[in-house]
Amino acid sequence: MKEGGEATNSSVAPAKTNLALAYVNSDSLATNYLYFADVNSELEELKAKYEKEFANRATGLQRQIEDFQKTANNMTIAQARAVEEDLTRKQQNLQQYQQTLTQELLKEEAKLNKELYEAVSSYLGNYGKENGLDFIFKHSTGGEIWYGDSAMDISVEVIDGLNNQYTSGELNADSATVDSTSVK
Repeated sequence: MKEGGEATNSSVAPAKTNLALAYVNSDSLATNYLYFADVNSELEELKAKYEKEFANRATGLQRQIEDFQKTANNMTIAQARAVEEDLTRKQQNLQQYQQTLTQELLKEEAKLNKELYEAVSSYLGNYGKENGLDFIFKHSTGGEIWYGDSAMDISVEVIDGLNNQYTSGELNADSATVDSTSVK
């Protein structure tokens, strides 16, 4: 170290001049990775379940409102006010329930997307080491990579490896860890 805390040239690693690069097309990954399809399917099923639960509650409340409108003329003013207050409270609860379902869906989506990202990231880390790659970039439509020589595109090989691991059960869904050494 030089005086003043500056690093000397002897402590800096020499720059690597011949980098090995590759890229994966994220659109192809999203379309062809079976785990990605299963995650999307799981989210769609959960969304449909939540929408059905909400619709059932909303329909029940709508029936109560219609019943009140039919019978309101037969009630005293105090009874009508009490029913209106109860229905207003139920509407507020229904809105809160909808917000809760939306938050739960977003939380589950974030969890599954994290698992998906970790599975791909782990696989690519191992794949890169095994194949002597210094960087693996993500190419996507509208992304930051405008051009890549197709010889550097490892999408098909990576997708095949990821799918083989997923279908063979080597993907641990809880930790989304993948061992890319089993596929070559």
